Amino acid sequence: MRAGGAKPLPWKGFGKLRSRRSIRHNGKSLEKILEAHMKFMRGLADGVRADLHEADLVMADLQGAVLDHADLRGARLAGADLRRARLSSADLSKADLHGADLRNADMTEAVLAGADLTEAQLGGIEFFRADLSGAKLCRANLRAANLRDAKVRGADFQGADLTTTILRETDLTGVDLSGTDLTNALLPESWTKPVGGTQ
Repeated sequence: MRAGGAKPLPWKGFGKLRSRRSIRHNGKSLEKILEAHMKFMRGLADGVRADLHEADLVMADLQGAVLDHADLRGARLAGADLRRARLSSADLSKADLHGADLRNADMTEAVLAGADLTEAQLGGIEFFRADLSGAKLCRANLRAANLRDAKVRGADFQGADLTTTILRETDLTGVDLSGTDLTNALLPESWTKPVGGTQ
């Protein structure tokens, strides 16, 4: 698995990436929604916060998109390309990000409670103070991701690659780390591998 690189990883079964112009939600093109959201972020009078609640964004090309504070609750983002996207304080509760490519995205204080990030590419992500409570991160690539002070209670990291991941100030109580690669991961000083366990 790679934490960097330029090419997106195509998600099997979904086909090629969809352009922002071709995607519509609630009668508006995704491109227009993002433009209005950018104005909202700049504090302009005609700006509108992006409401992408339960939007169909499967295989969407959102590379570098500015979605800070956006509403993406329950959005379907399987296989989407979100590399280097800005999603700080965005609400992605129960969103489907299965196989999505989010390498080097900024998800500072984002809400991903109950989200599905199975097999997602999460290398280099800024998850500082993010809420990943109950999220599924099975077989996800989290190399060099920063989860400092993130909420991960009830999260499932089974089979995830946590090589060099920053977990120094993260409460790992109730977290499933079975089958994970913790090579060189920065773990909390109080954390100990369960006796006879697989974590």
